[in-house]
Amino acid sequence: MPAHEHESDTTTDPLAHERAHLTASRAALRAMREDAQALDIRDVTANWVNAAVLQAQITDRIKSLADLAHTPLFFGRLDYLHVVGAAQAEGAEGEQFYIGRRHVHDADGDPMVIDWRAPVSQPFYRASRKDPLDVGRRRRFGYTGGELTAYEDEHLTDPAEAEQTSKLLQAEIERPRVGPMRDIVATIQPEQDEIVRSELGGTVCVQGGPGTGKTAVGLHRVAYLLYAHRERLARTGTLVIGPNKSFLHYIEQVLPALGELEVKQATVDDLVTAQVEVRGTDEARAAVVKGDARMAQVLRRAIRSHVTMPVEPVMVVRGSRRWRVPAYEIEEMVKELLARDMRYGAAHEALPQRIAHAVLVRMEEAGEAPDDRVQNAVARTPAVKAAVKAVWPAVDPSKLVLRLLSDPEFLAAQADGLLTEDEQKTILWTRPARGVKSAKWSAADAVLIDEANDLVARTHSLGHVVIDEAQDLSPMQYRAVGRRCSTGSATVLGDLAQGTTPWSTQSWGQALHHLGKSDAVVEELTAGFRVPREVIAYASRLLPVISPGLAAVESVREAPGSLSVRETAGADALDAAVVAACEESLKHEGSTGLIAADARIPALAQALTEAGHTYLSPGQETSAESRLTLVPASLAKGLEYDYVVLDEPAAVVDGEPDERTGLRRLYVALTRAVSGLIVLHAAPLPEQLA
Repeated sequence: MPAHEHESDTTTDPLAHERAHLTASRAALRAMREDAQALDIRDVTANWVNAAVLQAQITDRIKSLADLAHTPLFFGRLDYLHVVGAAQAEGAEGEQFYIGRRHVHDADGDPMVIDWRAPVSQPFYRASRKDPLDVGRRRRFGYTGGELTAYEDEHLTDPAEAEQTSKLLQAEIERPRVGPMRDIVATIQPEQDEIVRSELGGTVCVQGGPGTGKTAVGLHRVAYLLYAHRERLARTGTLVIGPNKSFLHYIEQVLPALGELEVKQATVDDLVTAQVEVRGTDEARAAVVKGDARMAQVLRRAIRSHVTMPVEPVMVVRGSRRWRVPAYEIEEMVKELLARDMRYGAAHEALPQRIAHAVLVRMEEAGEAPDDRVQNAVARTPAVKAAVKAVWPAVDPSKLVLRLLSDPEFLAAQADGLLTEDEQKTILWTRPARGVKSAKWSAADAVLIDEANDLVARTHSLGHVVIDEAQDLSPMQYRAVGRRCSTGSATVLGDLAQGTTPWSTQSWGQALHHLGKSDAVVEELTAGFRVPREVIAYASRLLPVISPGLAAVESVREAPGSLSVRETAGADALDAAVVAACEESLKHEGSTGLIAADARIPALAQALTEAGHTYLSPGQETSAESRLTLVPASLAKGLEYDYVVLDEPAAVVDGEPDERTGLRRLYVALTRAVSGLIVLHAAPLPEQLA
């Protein structure tokens, strides 16, 4: 699609024209930032609280207007056939719009760059020859660093122009990866754009194999929702949940590059460990039982087991009068609160008011005229407090879980008909802790405490939550996340074939049920843009075993020679061969990841050091000087490198509790490469790969 054949710009040098527009746009952005910095709020705020809030908003505005030197300000241009409505185009009039990461306007308020999320930008991603959406020309720009160096045109309504694959688009997808994860705003595909722009009210679940861009789609959806529903989400909040800290560090610069600075990021463990410190671990069998959704019912029973029906009346003394509320009347109150299925803590607060109200009714019947202050005073009397403590006592969630895991009789009573005797024995502590602080809580225990907390007091709900690598969550973890978006929506991202926990979900239907979002729309991304065709085809040999029925990713990228499988002459030669393969990969531009079974990491670290190579750990940012990362297989998920050296596949499989989980871990490791993969082995390969 050479631009010069169909050029209609007024200038004879289109590239110079576009560079001039880039220079002018950057100057306009600087002016917008300077205007924000010059704002004086001293005389426009009524008090210091308003001033602090306004100043924080201005500070955020200034940050969002930063010009990132190596990030293109615009990456495309749309030439419409007809004038676009002014309102739709963010106040613009005319036919030509530059599409970029954020809105930029000139001194008169006319747009020089349109935000990629604006309605007028949508045809940049969706327009095609079959449906040009009133676009005559779509222009893409190529950059080197922050400099505009190339452009490429598609004339969508010209029948004489042959349809071709965009070379600039392909080059952007294949550009070497050094540093954190990049945004894909310039390369979003039509099927990805549909997910990105889906409405806030609905939950979307994206099943996507390696290299389909599901993580980037999820992050761009957050950026789009914040653009389309900024005021609402500013009140309710957004959260991105990832599988581990390394992953969160890898993705953390995508949203700021899109102008979004305030989205919080966390792991599930971060969400549930506010009450207790995790210092212990579970065996796989115990973790599976603790993560089972039946535990929610066990906890519910355990909480409610503290409620006992009253046997004594309540006698309240006020001055010289005594007011009696009989036991049967209090029992009716208790039964009504149980039937309403209120949070345990809310009912605990409501019961003394109910009893006090019954006393007030008796006072009024006796001719007195008590008011609300009297009711509150009655609710605080020793007699009412004692009655509530006996009937509906306060419950500490951590102590409740401690008792369940320590007291066989209590657990048996609450788990009767829910957990088998063997399952109960599996989760009971062999050495019960003396107290909450001394207990060696596991990550699964913390999720149980979080569930118990919610049974006592409602968990705060956010407006939107993104969950990545969601296939690895247990049912109880899904419930924990679901509580955080109970009145909001979610974007669920994952790949069933990459489930590497013993409790990983078997279907998205089950997962969405536990999340509380059974009505979510499930979308499947099967077009791969990152992993070369040869590499993904090799890894997909594992799919019939690890996830039967799941469609293999169809990569759009052909890269002959991108896969090399090499056998070494015995284990002794393996370390040296691995180091040599790393050196071979580092001759190419971009990042290299050495992925190995966790147990093999110390030996490979020593081999690299002895060979004079420094290396990074997962999550540490690669740079031009330091491009090699040593990656334990357990932390490889979600990361990607230009070149991957995979050490001893059999060891990766053997490092997991069972073969299917091991093969899934291997599938993850095999699919981290963007440009080339070298597989080295001394032991026989798994039969599915042989």
